[in-house]
Amino acid sequence: MSILYHLIKEGEHQRQDFKFEISDARKIARSLVAFANTQGGRLLVGVKDNGRIAGVRSEEEFYMIESAASMYCSPAIPFRTKVHQTENKTVLEITIDPDHANRPFKAKNEKGDWEAYVRVQDQNILANRWVLNYWNRLKQDSSVIIRYKEKEQQLLDLLTEREEIQIRDFVRFAHLPTREAENLLLDFVLLEIISFRIDEDGVWFRLFKK
Repeated sequence: MSILYHLIKEGEHQRQDFKFEISDARKIARSLVAFANTQGGRLLVGVKDNGRIAGVRSEEEFYMIESAASMYCSPAIPFRTKVHQTENKTVLEITIDPDHANRPFKAKNEKGDWEAYVRVQDQNILANRWVLNYWNRLKQDSSVIIRYKEKEQQLLDLLTEREEIQIRDFVRFAHLPTREAENLLLDFVLLEIISFRIDEDGVWFRLFKK
């Protein structure tokens, strides 16, 4: 069995996406930035969602991806290509490396706005304000100092009471402004007191487990 069939057998997941065709550079840019912002990954162009090989139609597919990476991604995203030939059809493999030093990578939408995405399982999800602030704080490499007062204890109490919380849960529990709650959660994450995960419903926080 060829390498291509092994890859297709994995299905779509955190680091792999199937594309039947590339007809919109803006849409493919979302996948490119999501991979670059998260763990990297590959696109198999010419493969349907069900894993069936359709093949790419022409060299135009490559130029569409090149356009997406340079014109509709900011900063521009480097990628590697590999061509697979099977069943008299061509499948284009596009590999994107993770680049946490330069994130957030953003894709230009139909309105001309720039938006950052993350890859969660087999989906590209819009990165919210908290995630963007987290990335910016990581770049700053500044020390974090927390003085344990009432609101800090309230956060720990809530996380002890519930397995996972979202920002709005802490806001309601501690009666804090949203920005203040976001910043405190960010400090706790940077100190590895709590951890977080992202899904289609937003960001979830829990006590850090070693």
